[in-house]
Amino acid sequence: MNTVLTHLKIQVNEKIYVKDPETSALGKKIIQESIFLIDEIGFEDFTFKKLGEKIGSNESSLYRYFESKHKLLVYLSSWYWGWMEYRLAFSTSNITDPMERLKRAITIVTEKVEDDSTTIHINEAVLNRIIIVQFTKTLLTKEVDEENKEGFFLVYKRVINRIIDIIQEVNPNYAYAKSLASSIVEGALHQHFLKDHLKTITNCDENHSPTQFYIDLVQKTLSK
Repeated sequence: MNTVLTHLKIQVNEKIYVKDPETSALGKKIIQESIFLIDEIGFEDFTFKKLGEKIGSNESSLYRYFESKHKLLVYLSSWYWGWMEYRLAFSTSNITDPMERLKRAITIVTEKVEDDSTTIHINEAVLNRIIIVQFTKTLLTKEVDEENKEGFFLVYKRVINRIIDIIQEVNPNYAYAKSLASSIVEGALHQHFLKDHLKTITNCDENHSPTQFYIDLVQKTLSK
């Protein structure tokens, strides 16, 4: 898979950005360093001025790529889910047994993410930490319906739909495949957050991962 991803460009909805950051060295630097800065200081305190100072560029040059920090966060989220979609596609394509394919898909979207060395300017492990903490900020806005119509969340929904399809293969009679799939994808982010910050209200810890929890939940739910 790494060989394929070396030549792969994750497609992000062009309406999210002003100029595609993948087309220039500065654009890639903006993406690379924004990930580290958001992880370091949080999205609330993150500004284009601070990012510009970090990369040695004028604040105005950042606005040539993104009209707001919200759009930048949506871009990072879209890139992440696009990368996750490709991982799902390649990791499940040769598994014929539906339950085994579902378990593999759950593992992909719930496991601890390691950095992928084939994407030099993006550290997926750090980006995953941002997604765990900040992803809901891309959805819980007044503009969510309009942005949904513009296709901002299409790739995120495609990831969930892949899992929905497998759930329906495992148990065509299960009535809540969509709710189960979306609960797995977003719930895993929440469980990782609880595991790191609010340990007393989750069973997930160093010995029990969100992956183990969701595989156990799905197996018991779909076998009924």
